[in-house]
Amino acid sequence: MKKIIIAFAIIVIGIGFYFLLNTLRKSAELNQNQNTTTSVGEKNKTEEAQPKEQKKTEQVIGKSVQGRDITAYYYGSGDREILFILGIHGGYAWNTALLAYNIMDYLKENPNAIPDNIRVAVIPALNPDGLSKVVGTTGRFSSTDVSSSQDVQVSGRFNGNLVDINRNFDCNWKKTGIWQNKRVSGGNSPFSEPESSAVRDYVKDHKPTAVVAWYSAAGGVFSSNCNNGILPETQVITDIFAKASGYLAYESFDFYELSGDMTNWLAKDKIPAISILLSNHKDIEWDKNLAGIKALFEYYAGK
Repeated sequence: MKKIIIAFAIIVIGIGFYFLLNTLRKSAELNQNQNTTTSVGEKNKTEEAQPKEQKKTEQVIGKSVQGRDITAYYYGSGDREILFILGIHGGYAWNTALLAYNIMDYLKENPNAIPDNIRVAVIPALNPDGLSKVVGTTGRFSSTDVSSSQDVQVSGRFNGNLVDINRNFDCNWKKTGIWQNKRVSGGNSPFSEPESSAVRDYVKDHKPTAVVAWYSAAGGVFSSNCNNGILPETQVITDIFAKASGYLAYESFDFYELSGDMTNWLAKDKIPAISILLSNHKDIEWDKNLAGIKALFEYYAGK
């Protein structure tokens, strides 16, 4: 009888110990689940608190010979980039840089004008050294800031190394190029200048859908071509811009021999590119160029 009682007591104690362990295990699991839920909740709150990454509004893409910033400014948030390049010939074509600032103001004040699938990049002064010779500043300026000296304006065409940047790209490059009836330096090799190499690297990284460059002065829209014919897309946007703006359309620039031209180099790299030549060296011809830009936007909105 005594043995039976002892055995029964051992069984009761064992059962009690089992239930105690089971209770402790469930309690531990519950605490762990609560901690996990809290951690996930805190993580979600932390993630919600982090601001979404904002696209850049501007980027320094390089430095000039004399150390001035070459800056690209961005408008719109689409995935396809249209690149506008102005101020290539610095102070000689200062009105193209002035046009750039008007374009930038318009895009900032009229963001809805930019198609949802497009981001516009504007480089207002590819040759800031040459521009500063004529307008006396490295930033925004007005026509009243411009030197009236023709000799100063001509000297402003070239960069700090006295190289014509638009003779320094890799399409039919020559060390000595032609401008009108003058011989000009094309640099020591294609992309020897920091300004042209900045464009090369930028285009390589960004792969723009199309490029529009402004110069002065001849009055017209010129297709790009590097010995392989005009790209079909280049012909399309040449005609679109010309029709909307009222400028005449040209298949090529043949007033004199071109070597190392920027838009022709872009054509060599299969990038649609056109050159807009303003009619003179003073006016920005705003209405004509705005109409051309709007027509390009309308075209690319549907692509």
